Amino acid sequence: MKLVSKVIMIIAVFILAGCQPLRAINKPVYLNAVGYATISEQKGRDEHEKQVRAMRASKMDAYKELAEQVYGVRVSGRANVRDQRLGAEETKNSVDGIIRGAEVVRSYKVDDSYVTEMRLNIEIMSKLRGFGEVQRVPDRRQRTLF
Repeated sequence: MKLVSKVIMIIAVFILAGCQPLRAINKPVYLNAVGYATISEQKGRDEHEKQVRAMRASKMDAYKELAEQVYGVRVSGRANVRDQRLGAEETKNSVDGIIRGAEVVRSYKVDDSYVTEMRLNIEIMSKLRGFGEVQRVPDRRQRTLF
């Protein structure tokens, strides 16, 4: 009887071990972004058209934030010093990149603003990179020393 229960136990252990995945299942890694746009500042004939424009503007703002997270932000600065006095200071930033596979999680109105929440699965974006032609975006930025 003890031998039969030991054999059953060993068989059960092998069966349960066979049910385990061969490699660890990874949870997807998401980047999250939120875009904002003011409704009253939009051009439009009526409130509805302004709201639709704010929806689109908030989505573009969320895309810009995703691009900043994926590709980084180019920052350039300049300061003028004359007679040991700091003059005009200037700082510029820009982002350039292609975001593929992002999805809108939520889009909603808050007072006079429209908010769009987006997320980007890094694995899906990496897979989609190989699809489609990538056109170079025209560069109209002023060249700096930085």
